Amino acid sequence: MPSDVEYSPVGEGLGMRDYWLYVWLRRAAVIAAHVTGLGLTLLISLLSRPGTSESVSWHPVCMSVAYCLCMTEGILLFSAEGSPFCFKSRKCKVRLHWFCQALVLIAAATGLGFMFASKNVSELPHLVTWHSWLGISTLAATALQAACGICVIFPKLLPLSSSPLKLKLYHATCGLVVYLLATVTVVSAMFSDWFQATVKGLAWWGFLLLPLFPALVVMNQITNAHLPRKKLTS
Repeated sequence: MPSDVEYSPVGEGLGMRDYWLYVWLRRAAVIAAHVTGLGLTLLISLLSRPGTSESVSWHPVCMSVAYCLCMTEGILLFSAEGSPFCFKSRKCKVRLHWFCQALVLIAAATGLGFMFASKNVSELPHLVTWHSWLGISTLAATALQAACGICVIFPKLLPLSSSPLKLKLYHATCGLVVYLLATVTVVSAMFSDWFQATVKGLAWWGFLLLPLFPALVVMNQITNAHLPRKKLTS
């Protein structure tokens, strides 16, 4: 039975010339998001100098790998423009998506463990900053989103009344919320005493803006792929 919900195609209503310009701009934006996510991860890792100080130096490395790199790549691999896996089958993309999200959970849990150990060694209180509360909320939301993904893959094994199409829509919507929450958490880390003492001036403003660009690309990708519109009738 056909679904009553269709999804908005890319470039609908544009002329041929404007359409191809739109496609190339989207492709450039996706490629730039790949570069930004990887670059931000490398820069944060270099600034943290892992292993040169106490275990807290590994926290920003693990978290940037988790959310700036793995989560970004796990979402962008579904993009039709600028993804190295655009010619792979949907099944292959789903497997790669799950692999990336598993890395997100592993890296994020490791980063949390390093921070917890550092706080205990220094005898400092836990969860006293906005960044720490946002981080815990992001990690909890990531775990719930992974559970939601299981419902999408195995809809018949769970007592759920929603159709697979609606489950995919819910999963994509919740994934966008989790990604935006992760972006806010990354941005809040740049207001920490450590980061402001390490990066100053115009460079700090540059770092502040970097996580926002992949978030805009991810938001555009998800809304274009899952934005419902009225069914066309003849």
